[in-house]
Amino acid sequence: MTGARRTPPGRAGRLRLRHSLAVAQRGADLLEQKLRILRVEHRRLLSAEEAAARAWRDLLSEAESWLLRGLLLSGERALDSAAAGIVPAEVTVRWATSMGVRRPAVVSTSVPSRRPTAAAPGNTALVHSEAAFGRALRAAAEYAAAHAAAELVGAEVVSTRRRARALRRHWIPRLRAALDRSELALEQAEHEDGVRRRWAAGHERPPISTHNAIK
Repeated sequence: MTGARRTPPGRAGRLRLRHSLAVAQRGADLLEQKLRILRVEHRRLLSAEEAAARAWRDLLSEAESWLLRGLLLSGERALDSAAAGIVPAEVTVRWATSMGVRRPAVVSTSVPSRRPTAAAPGNTALVHSEAAFGRALRAAAEYAAAHAAAELVGAEVVSTRRRARALRRHWIPRLRAALDRSELALEQAEHEDGVRRRWAAGHERPPISTHNAIK
């Protein structure tokens, strides 16, 4: 414990140790309070992640089912022709910081319409497939954001728990032990100082005259 070893002796050292102990205890209380809030939030984010994952898998399965139908009806050439008119989608993620954790807060997805000059899909199944993949893309973005948020908050839970445990199990007990040693040393020093003062006071008394004593 570097701080305790460097503490000066005497009353100044004791005051410093008392202050350090109070700060450490307050820090542990705040970390444990933060940990409780983070755990509640982490459970909520895990539930949101699980729901987003289910939605994404369901929409992806629907899109793949329509795609398979379209391929069976018109073949791969029809798919290549339909894909030529698709414009790349855009995903925007807005981040927020809460309880010291920066995480994805809102995700938005823009799926542009097919180019006017592009050829239409070769059959109805491919039309449904294109729309279903657009919905699956949005769900995938929401799932990715939910997964990232849960992971980031989960990591902060672990880090906060570790710091609170280090204070409770290591730093605070060492500060208390150092404070006990400091107070014991002060008591011993004060006792020894009192003994020296009494001894000095006894030897400073004027000597008793033998002549006066005989009278």
